[in-house]
Amino acid sequence: MAVIMNDNFGRKVTYMRLSVTDLCNLRCVYCMPEHGVPKLRHEDILSVEEIEEIVRAAAGLGIVKVRVTGGEPLIRRGIMDICRRVSSVPGIEETCLTTNGTMLPEFAGELRAAGVQRLNISLDSLNPETYRAITRGGELADALRGIDAARNAGFDNIKINAVLMSGMIAGELRELAELSREQGIHVRFIELMPIGAGANWANGRYIPGDAVFDAMPELEPLGNDGVARLHTLPGAKGTVGIISPLSRHFCESCNKIRVTSDGKLKPCLLSAEEINLRGLRGNELADAMRAAILVKPRGHELEGGSVSASRRGMNRIGG
Repeated sequence: MAVIMNDNFGRKVTYMRLSVTDLCNLRCVYCMPEHGVPKLRHEDILSVEEIEEIVRAAAGLGIVKVRVTGGEPLIRRGIMDICRRVSSVPGIEETCLTTNGTMLPEFAGELRAAGVQRLNISLDSLNPETYRAITRGGELADALRGIDAARNAGFDNIKINAVLMSGMIAGELRELAELSREQGIHVRFIELMPIGAGANWANGRYIPGDAVFDAMPELEPLGNDGVARLHTLPGAKGTVGIISPLSRHFCESCNKIRVTSDGKLKPCLLSAEEINLRGLRGNELADAMRAAILVKPRGHELEGGSVSASRRGMNRIGG
């Protein structure tokens, strides 16, 4: 049986976000450079076999939840094989995937069969023009078809991730939150992260998570779910969560590590610290991961308007 690892500040580390590509079929302004990113050679990203070995090592250190991310993970060649292997690793209790949803009409059923238990779908607006502007050309209808496909494939407990940006009027926030009432979806509003290619764009566009309460004062508190402060609209089946990494640091309860598609382990999203995992196997790989957990910082010092020290954008870390 794996022994759950504590970091040097007593936090139990049980969750790994695993990026399988830094490429995406959209160009969201806070995440991706306008013209995309240089395509890495196939040998420069983790192979399916390397990914499985890393997940096995992580499970041996007490990781029980893996979230497959990108970029857009569904454009990664072999993504179904990756999901099957991750979900089959002994000790991994939950396999999740974050996607922009546009490819779910094709892949939702396969993901379910491959062992993915939960989906998070990025959706920042229900206005087609606003969605197109944020994604630099994406079509809202594609994302909405993806949500429907996920539901039809049997995914429940679907979460929608919406990034808070200045200019979002109260009506837009409410429209997104109403998905929790109308469809039983769990909506998460996330503060804009000043990181990577989106850092300059984010300047002046940050708004705190509490802006959600200004738009919907009738929200009723439910407590916390991990890093999200949960609320509900009266009569809703789903929930509305606020994730505030800048205005209300939750570092003291952080239980995650991140692995990039090129094989670097990041103990903290917002720091420049990276530990190489490629080329390591067996005890050497486990020791490197153990050491990375032990250098997890107490917290970050960023607030709204600050810029992350990380040298990577969100698409290259795993959003």
